[in-house]
Amino acid sequence: MKQEEVFWLAFSTVKGIGAVRFRKLLNFFGELSLAWSATKTDLISAGLTSNAADAVLEARDKLDPDSLIANLQKKNISFLTWNSPEYPQLLKEIAQPPPVLYYRGSITPVDDLAIAIVGTRNVTKYGKQITIDTATYLAGNGVTIVSGLARGTDGLAHRAALEAGGRTIAVLGSGVDVIYPPEHRKLAADIIENGAIVSDYPPGTKPDGINFPPRNRIISGLSRGTVVIEAGERSGALITAKFALDQGRDIYAVPGSVLSPMSKGTNQLIAEGAQPMTNPAQITEALKIQNQVKRTSKTTIPLSKNEELILKVLGGESLHIDEICNRTSMGIEKLTADLTMMELKGVVERENGMEYHRVQHWDFK
Repeated sequence: MKQEEVFWLAFSTVKGIGAVRFRKLLNFFGELSLAWSATKTDLISAGLTSNAADAVLEARDKLDPDSLIANLQKKNISFLTWNSPEYPQLLKEIAQPPPVLYYRGSITPVDDLAIAIVGTRNVTKYGKQITIDTATYLAGNGVTIVSGLARGTDGLAHRAALEAGGRTIAVLGSGVDVIYPPEHRKLAADIIENGAIVSDYPPGTKPDGINFPPRNRIISGLSRGTVVIEAGERSGALITAKFALDQGRDIYAVPGSVLSPMSKGTNQLIAEGAQPMTNPAQITEALKIQNQVKRTSKTTIPLSKNEELILKVLGGESLHIDEICNRTSMGIEKLTADLTMMELKGVVERENGMEYHRVQHWDFK
C-alpha cells in the first residue's frame, strides 16, 4: 500500500471534497499528503472555500488516516484512485470521475465492455420481460451489465445477468458495506462473486436521497451505452440518461404504449433523439461484438405458447405479418404485440417493413 493513497482515502471522507476540489488540491500541493498537513491559509490558496478548509482541519483532528486501511481490510473492501492502473478507463473519461472508487468483488478489463440497464422501480410486466431478456442477451454475449441495485428494473437486470453466466456491476448511493434496499443483500453477495459492488461514498455511508442522483453519473460513466427500459416523467433513470448524453455515450430507450405512465419517459427520450431499442442485438451490433464472443453455454429463453406457434409457422421462411396472421389465426393486435416482444428477445428479426424471420442462433424452451 503506497503511503500517499492513505491520504486519498482520508480526503474522500471529508464532506464537500469532491472531484473538482481533489483536482485543485493536487494541482496546488502536488501530493495529498502535503495537503492533509497544510494550514487553512494554504488550503484556501489552493482553491478551497473557508468552510471546506475548516472541514479538512476538523477531519484531520479526528481521523487517523492509517486506521482507514485497517477498516477496509476488515470489511474486505478494495479501492482505486485516479492513479491506479486498474481504474476503469471509461469512468476516467467523464467530467468528474470519482477520485476514490470503493468496491467489493472484482473490477476486470472485461468490464470495459459494459452497458447500463436502468428503469423504474415500479416495473410493469412488459418492462420486466424486456429487462430480463435484454440483460440475458447482452450478458450472454460477454457484455457486463451495470445498474444501481434498486428495486424493480435494476434488480432484475443484475439477476438476469448472473443467471446468464455473465458479470454485473452495481453502483450504490451508500457505502459498499451498506446494502440498500436490504432485501437485495443476497443479490449483492452474488454480484460480489461475479462482478462488483461499487461506490464513491466512504464505507459506512447510509443511503440518502441526495446520494442517488450523483451516483447515476457513475452508472453511465462505467458504460458504453445506457438502456432505459421504462421511466416515468420524473424517473431517476432519466437522470442517468442525461449523464450518458453529457458523457457522449449512446442512449437506447425501449418504446412503450403512449397510455402507459411508465413509458412516458422512454417515449420522450426517443422523441428527443435516443435510439429506440426493439432488439438487444442492436446493441451488440453497435459495439461490434456480434459473433465475436463465444458463449460458454447456450442461452435459453422461455417463450409463450403464442410465441412458440409463431416460430413454428415461420420455420425457415421470411413471412409478412399478414401471412403470419393467416397461418396462426391470431388477431393482428395480439400478433403485433407478440412479434414486438420476440424482437426484444432476439428471437425474430424484421426486414422489408413488416416481414419477419426466425433468428437461428438461439435455443428455446
